[in-house]
Amino acid sequence: MRSILITIVSVCVVLALGRMPTNAQSSPQDPWEILAEPGVHALMRHAIAPGTGDPAQFKLGDCSTQRNLDDTGKSQARITGALIRAQGIAIDIVLSSQWCRCLETAALLDLGAVQEEPALNSFFSDRGLQNSQTNQTIERLGSLPTGMKALMVTHQVNITALTGIYPQSGEIILIRVTDNGDITTVGRLMPDALQGI
Repeated sequence: MRSILITIVSVCVVLALGRMPTNAQSSPQDPWEILAEPGVHALMRHAIAPGTGDPAQFKLGDCSTQRNLDDTGKSQARITGALIRAQGIAIDIVLSSQWCRCLETAALLDLGAVQEEPALNSFFSDRGLQNSQTNQTIERLGSLPTGMKALMVTHQVNITALTGIYPQSGEIILIRVTDNGDITTVGRLMPDALQGI
């Protein structure tokens, strides 16, 4: 009888331990907490701009020849910026592709003055630029003073080249520059979470 009781108690203990929460490291970290960490930068795909690629008559600096944000995209950018500010996360530098849909996204975020960064320009129509622009972007991040946090607004192709991730419109990929000068992904802020829907 005693051995049966010991067996029952042992099984109960094992079951109880199995239900106990594991240590905090096994739980996914809140991406907002990750973004707030020193050395983490935000790599954002421009907000919703219907279509793919660019029109045949595309001309840099002439927004009438480009794909542009629709009303949903404009709202998406404004809400994302408001959420970042509400989290108390200070963005020290905002860099953007020179494409109108990126510049407008960056401006509507309202996180600081927007600086044009040609390395973030789309190479969708010229894949031969991928390696040089990717390397230039990594070098630009690596050259920032220690402690400076950047938010970069760019395109799907640029983000995929840097991280291997195919982002949604308005998605933010959280990245660090490693000691050997590579990019590592440390988190993602998905558009649905950013929009609260």
